Amino acid sequence: MWQTKLNKICSSLALCCSAIFTTSFCQANEFVNAPSYDNFKNKTIQRYGLTADQVDQAMLGARNRPNILDIMQRPGESKPWYSYREMFLTPTTIQRGVNFRNQYADTLNRAEQQFGVPQAIILGILGVETGFGSNRGNIMTRDALATLAFNYPRRADYFSDELSALIAWSYKEGYPITSITGSYAGAVGYPQFMPSNIGKYGVDYDNNGHVDLRNSPVDAIGSIANYLAQQGWQRNQPIGFLARYTGSMPDDVIAKDLTQPTPYAILQQKGISPLNPIVKIDEFDPVNVIQLQDYNASIYYITYPNFQVITTYNKSRMYATAVWLLGTEIMAQ
Repeated sequence: MWQTKLNKICSSLALCCSAIFTTSFCQANEFVNAPSYDNFKNKTIQRYGLTADQVDQAMLGARNRPNILDIMQRPGESKPWYSYREMFLTPTTIQRGVNFRNQYADTLNRAEQQFGVPQAIILGILGVETGFGSNRGNIMTRDALATLAFNYPRRADYFSDELSALIAWSYKEGYPITSITGSYAGAVGYPQFMPSNIGKYGVDYDNNGHVDLRNSPVDAIGSIANYLAQQGWQRNQPIGFLARYTGSMPDDVIAKDLTQPTPYAILQQKGISPLNPIVKIDEFDPVNVIQLQDYNASIYYITYPNFQVITTYNKSRMYATAVWLLGTEIMAQ
């Protein structure tokens, strides 16, 4: 008899503990006591017209991911150019890009004609960002953004805004927020758009009634082209040329701010010229000079405003160069 009673008591305790574990631990929001949580919640409510319950429900079960903070301290752009380049300009990635180009040739052509952005640049971004969809990221986007919003002071406001945008987008599209995955920095889908950019620049390019950058390469192509066009892409204008520098003070010619180009004639007087003598640049053309580190020496590029537009996607000059060269190589195959 006493054994039966004991078994019932133990069973009841197990059920009770299971319930407590589920509601208090598994579904706990690890950020709810953060000093800035209430401000984040109020901002999300005011900006997107959500209720307090909706925000709290979206954050239910949110977990801190300390490894994300470690990754933020060692981004890929910290590598020298010769190492960074080898991450993307590989035979495998180039071939994958050729296959993608062949499969979506009509869509790429349509986007180029409509937005003025070359297919090579669209392909380059898709290749560098996710290997044409082969690596879209598997980190829960909510947790990534929350970790950065509440534990990464240098850019806390930015990631807090992106977390708000993610919650609003998940309700608008009816996606369970826990189903949305992406990069360690909160970027989503084939083109790795941040959540706020999905609403601003996302295009329903396959005309199915939804902007689905996670599963639709067609939407991704149109959205990348739309983004770059709205950032100021200049149709039928160059991106840049490999350059030769014959001076002795490279800091005098290397651009400090790509948004402030210099007339070519001024840079030419300081020792910069196209490496290919066939290339002719007008003396009044607004250009910049960038320097990258190759194995044994520095290499230089003369870049036009379109190069700067690529850096609005990722401010790294190595990133923009990798996008440009990868896309060019794919189109040359």
